[in-house]
Amino acid sequence: MHKNKTKYFPLVSVILNCHNGEKFLDKSVQSILKQTYKNWELIFIDNYSTDNTSSIINKIKDKRIKYFRTRKLYKLYKARNIAVSKAKGDLISFIDADDWWFKKKLEVQVKQFRLNKKTEVVYSNVYLYYQNKDRLKIYSQKELAEGKITQQLISDFKMPILSTMLKKKIFKKIKFFEKYEIIGDFDFLVRLSLMKNISAIQEPLAYYRIHSANLSLKKIYLNIKELENWLKKNNKKLKFKKFNFFSIQQLLQNLRIKNSLINGERILAFKQLFAKPFYTSRLKYLILFFMTKKYINKFLGN
Repeated sequence: MHKNKTKYFPLVSVILNCHNGEKFLDKSVQSILKQTYKNWELIFIDNYSTDNTSSIINKIKDKRIKYFRTRKLYKLYKARNIAVSKAKGDLISFIDADDWWFKKKLEVQVKQFRLNKKTEVVYSNVYLYYQNKDRLKIYSQKELAEGKITQQLISDFKMPILSTMLKKKIFKKIKFFEKYEIIGDFDFLVRLSLMKNISAIQEPLAYYRIHSANLSLKKIYLNIKELENWLKKNNKKLKFKKFNFFSIQQLLQNLRIKNSLINGERILAFKQLFAKPFYTSRLKYLILFFMTKKYINKFLGN
């Protein structure tokens, strides 16, 4: 590519980590192939899949697709770091095997970097697609935060990794924490926000699919443990900056109630419902105490 053209149309490395993603994979990859912005490479990490993932991806003949298969199953954020290390682009973008993008997603975001040379991180709104109901919902009804947004992310995390693009050089200073399985995006982006000003595009540029196999819905207990670990690790570290962790504590209590109800521990859930400090937001779970376990699981999406 011509030197001047490279300056205005930088290579974007698209990171796609996939473990047994055959069900939705084709739609995800096709949304990349149909991008109006053409200067990209797809770093496809087949994370020890045992389904037809390799067949699906290898049938697509496009030299921009770089396929790698791991020799064992890695946790998601270990696999993400491996993928980033293989990327050759100046910009990094992420997509999962069950999600997909608008055609102009890369074009719109690269333009943001081109118009403002100080831009290092940009994200956008997304649509939530509820698979079972075939229904769309916009992710954030409010205007997305920009600038120094650490407190906003802690209080109300609305920065999907699916719609985030950042300069690759950032990964020399920060990487995904590989021990997490659920909250790795949240942890990474909060740490990133401490270092960088964040830019936002208010329009949705991607679709996040919500279905029964979503990891965060299947592993509520693990979500609780990871958030407890994160609070313990960051409470002292961030406290001198005067960040408020009220929302995280509130989320933890809600998750504990969910977990107890799913496990049939109604007495424990009742105690957690009225534990101090009491948050009125918990009262929405009161109706679940009168449901069977089957309907509780269905209501909570488990």
